[in-house]
Amino acid sequence: MRNDDEKKRQKLINKLIFLNVYNKEDQQLNWMTLAKLKYEYRKYKLHNHPHGEFGSIQWI
Repeated sequence: MRNDDEKKRQKLINKLIFLNVYNKEDQQLNWMTLAKLKYEYRKYKLHNHPHGEFGSIQWI
């Protein structure tokens, strides 16, 4: 299980670097927990989603 968590951490780190949320040289990423990395990724996705914080478009 520990190996799976480490793979998930590395995958999220790579995504956050690819999306330019963090720099490759940022050492802070190496110390973040899996939960914190998930939070950072969700926060990025929420703020950069086409519908933003309003959810899906609904027709009246």
